[in-house]
Amino acid sequence: MKKIIFPLLLIGGLSVSCDKNFDIAQVIKKRSELYKKQTKLITNDDTFDVKFNPVTPKYKLETREIVETFYHNRINRGGFWGQFLVAKNGEIIFEDYQGYANYQNKEKINDSTPMHVASVGKVITGVTILRLVNEGKLSLDQKVNTILTGFPYDDITVRLLLNHRSGLPYYGNFTAKPGVWDTKKTLTNKDVLNLLETKGIKLDFRPNTRFTYSNTNYVVLALIVEQVTKKSFQEAMKTLILEPLKMHNTFVLDNLENKENLTQSYHANNQRMHWDYLDGTYGDKNIYTTARDMLKLDKALYSDNFISKALKAEMYKGYSYEKSGANNYGLAIRMVEPKDDNGNLYTFHNGWWRGNRTSYVTLRKDTITIICFNNHNSQMAYKTKELAPRLGNYPFIQIND
Repeated sequence: MKKIIFPLLLIGGLSVSCDKNFDIAQVIKKRSELYKKQTKLITNDDTFDVKFNPVTPKYKLETREIVETFYHNRINRGGFWGQFLVAKNGEIIFEDYQGYANYQNKEKINDSTPMHVASVGKVITGVTILRLVNEGKLSLDQKVNTILTGFPYDDITVRLLLNHRSGLPYYGNFTAKPGVWDTKKTLTNKDVLNLLETKGIKLDFRPNTRFTYSNTNYVVLALIVEQVTKKSFQEAMKTLILEPLKMHNTFVLDNLENKENLTQSYHANNQRMHWDYLDGTYGDKNIYTTARDMLKLDKALYSDNFISKALKAEMYKGYSYEKSGANNYGLAIRMVEPKDDNGNLYTFHNGWWRGNRTSYVTLRKDTITIICFNNHNSQMAYKTKELAPRLGNYPFIQIND
């Protein structure tokens, strides 16, 4: 049997030293056993489980080397606190956990530490809405004011909230204006709706004429979920997504009384970031999850039982072409569309709230998932984009070695 030398590799307690020769068959066998264990962790309800082709040990080993090298060169370069995971066909290829959930208490981040995923939470909010559409309880083109009866804008639909074409201004901007809101008081979702109804807040533009990213859209979507289901957003999300997908470490922060018990947000110098009046809304943010739980959701999105094929076609297509360029936005997902079919569609969502900088990449043509959550204000989370062309056909994404 041919012997080869590997660089130092670590995975879930299995280490391979660069100082000795190893039998590659034994290395693959040991890793295969561990991968089987990891795969069980992301198995969904049978109704929504997807049967992918098995990932070969050779692919796992070769891809892991690519991913791990990238991770240490581009992301985990000192100061990274958080979770990093790459999977193929729902199977974990590589994962790593660094830093502190609470630096003061020296509580470390691990694979079950729920993290504030900032705007990556919009994907979860959007999927909650799509699940209701899938069940016939809501329509994408239903006007919002037929659901939230006091909503003052006639031409805004559920779809226009999902794809940021509603024209609703960001609540952080209009609440900062004199006489609109007392910024010493925490703003809630219901407060945002009440201000839209009573303060004569003007739209930034006529609905469905252009794209402008606004957190207000997803605050309203969370309210729609509550109105349609007659449950709290947390309970509705639990019924529609979390329980069937066994996402046991995912929840909505809808009550700030418990904020001290959560994973905290930090500056790069390890100083904790403070909360303020904008930290009370949810749907746009304030969803806590883990990389492994997010992988469960990603896997379910390949199931036509979870979201219909037709509805997913609506989700993963661009809606905004007023400006030239490859960047676009679907329903709760960002994308880069290749020109002239030169490469595969790149779909993702980034997040940033306080020190929480996050990235979720779903390469659907390749059934590859890349997840990076961090709470240490590190922009390295956004480097995940550079991993895509190393793993698939994405020539339009620049690689910086």
